[in-house]
Amino acid sequence: MTPDLWSYRDSLDGTGQDLDVAGYDVEATDGRIGSVDDATYEVGESYVVVDTGPWIFGKQVLLPAGVVTLIDPQEKKVFVSRTKQEIKNAPEFDESAFKESAYRDRIGDYYGRFPYAP
Repeated sequence: MTPDLWSYRDSLDGTGQDLDVAGYDVEATDGRIGSVDDATYEVGESYVVVDTGPWIFGKQVLLPAGVVTLIDPQEKKVFVSRTKQEIKNAPEFDESAFKESAYRDRIGDYYGRFPYAP
């Protein structure tokens, strides 16, 4: 069964829902990609906005909550199941449209084409 891309994994229960992760480092499967600017915990509509800083020339990306594999409050890190290149190639964050269903569908189509990593 494919999990809902816009919901946090069941394995994160109790580690993120009441936690403000803004400012946490974000770790892709192959290294650090930036830091969390914003995160939401709305059922079926959750996401993390990552500021990639100088790594991709200040680009921001929207990551569906389903790609988050671990939140480590002690280390202040959020781990995601995508590579740096996959995130770099993602559609650019559009602050004016990120809550619209067409934009979210585009993001979901992009991240949904990669295999689910438990």
